[in-house]
Amino acid sequence: MRKKIKSIPVVLVVIMLAFILGACNSNSDSDVSGNSEGAANDEESAGNETTSESGLSVGIVLPTKDEPRWVQDEERFKEALSDSDYTTEILFSQGSSAKEKENVETLISKGIEVLIIAPHDGPAAGVSVEAAKAEGITVIAYDRLITETDAVDYYVTFDSLAVGAAQGQYLVDNAGEGTNVPLYLYAGASSDNNAFLFFEGAWSVLQPKIADGTFVIANSSEAEALQDKAELTRDEMGKILGQVTTNWDPNEAKNKAQTHLTAVGPEMKGDIAVLAPNDGTARSIADVFSTDPEVSSYIITGQDAEKASIQYVIDGKQSMTVFKDVRTLVTDAMGMAVDVLDGNTPETTGNYDNGSIDVKAKQTDVIVVDEANVQSELIDSGYYEASEFTGL
Repeated sequence: MRKKIKSIPVVLVVIMLAFILGACNSNSDSDVSGNSEGAANDEESAGNETTSESGLSVGIVLPTKDEPRWVQDEERFKEALSDSDYTTEILFSQGSSAKEKENVETLISKGIEVLIIAPHDGPAAGVSVEAAKAEGITVIAYDRLITETDAVDYYVTFDSLAVGAAQGQYLVDNAGEGTNVPLYLYAGASSDNNAFLFFEGAWSVLQPKIADGTFVIANSSEAEALQDKAELTRDEMGKILGQVTTNWDPNEAKNKAQTHLTAVGPEMKGDIAVLAPNDGTARSIADVFSTDPEVSSYIITGQDAEKASIQYVIDGKQSMTVFKDVRTLVTDAMGMAVDVLDGNTPETTGNYDNGSIDVKAKQTDVIVVDEANVQSELIDSGYYEASEFTGL
C-alpha cells in the first residue's frame, strides 16, 4: 500500500520557488564576474608573453664558459650594452654543437633580430644559423667563421692570418743566430677554421726558416714531409693539425707535450722554440718543457692576453702573447648589430671564403705583447689593473 503524500500549501511553494530563482541569479552573477576576471588575467598574460618574445633585439651565443677568453668577452659585451637602448641575451654552448643549436632556437623564439655567434664547430653551426636566417634574422659570425653555408651575413674578427704570422715572426726574431733549433708545432682544434688560419699565418713565416735550416721540426712527420712547400693546401694543413692539435684544451696540450718530449732524443732539446696556439695551451706546454732538465731554454708563443698568461710573461715563463683587444671586437660586433637594427649597412673591410660564399668581414688589428711592453699595452691602456699582477 502506497502512503499518501500530504499536499503542500501554495504559499509555501511560492516562497520556495522565489528562493531557488534568487539563488540561481546570484550564481549567474558570480560566474559572469569570475569569467571577466579570468579573461582580464589571460589578456595580461598574453601581453606579457608578447613583450618577452618581441622585446629581445640581439642574441649572443659564445662557445664556453670554461675558457677565460670567452668569459672576458661576456663581460665586455655587458659593458658595451649597459647604456644601449637595445636588449640582448648571452648564452653559452659549453663545447656542444647540440647545446649551441638549442641556444639559437631559444633566441629565435624570443624574437631576436640579430644573432651574434662564435661557433663551437664552424661547419656544424651552419644548421643553427640557417634556422635563424629562415626567420629573417641577420647572422654575424663572431671571432670564428661559420663555414659551408650561405646563411652568414657578416663576420667580425681579428686578422687570424696576422695572429699566426706574429707568432711565427716572434719565434724567428728570438731564435738567435744558430741553426737546427728544435721547433715544436701545436695547433688549435681542427673543427675551428681559425686554427687553420693561425697555422697558415705562422707557416708562411716559419717555413723559409725551416727550409734554410734555422729550425728543425721536432714533433710532426707530416710537417717535416712538407717543409719545402711554402703554401699548404687545406688538406695538407689538416694532416699536420691531425698530429699536433690541442683542441684548445690545456690538458690535451700537456699530454701531447709530455709524449713529444719522451719520444725525442737530446738533440731535439736544449734551446727550443714552441708554436703554441693560445694562452691556455701555452701555459700547459710551458709547464711541461720547464720541468725537463734537458731543455735549457724555450721560446713559446700564445694569444688572447689572458691574465694568467700575462703573469707568466712577467715571470718569464711565457715569451709572448698576441693581444686581441676584445673591447674593440665587441664594439665592432655591436656597432654592426646596431647598424642592422637601425636599417643601415654595416662597414666592412674585407671578405672571407667560408666554403660556400665570400662573407663580408670587419677586421680588427692585433698587438704582440711581451715583457717589454706589457705595462704600456695592457696596464696603461686600462685593459687590466696593475694590482692584478705581481712583479711589474
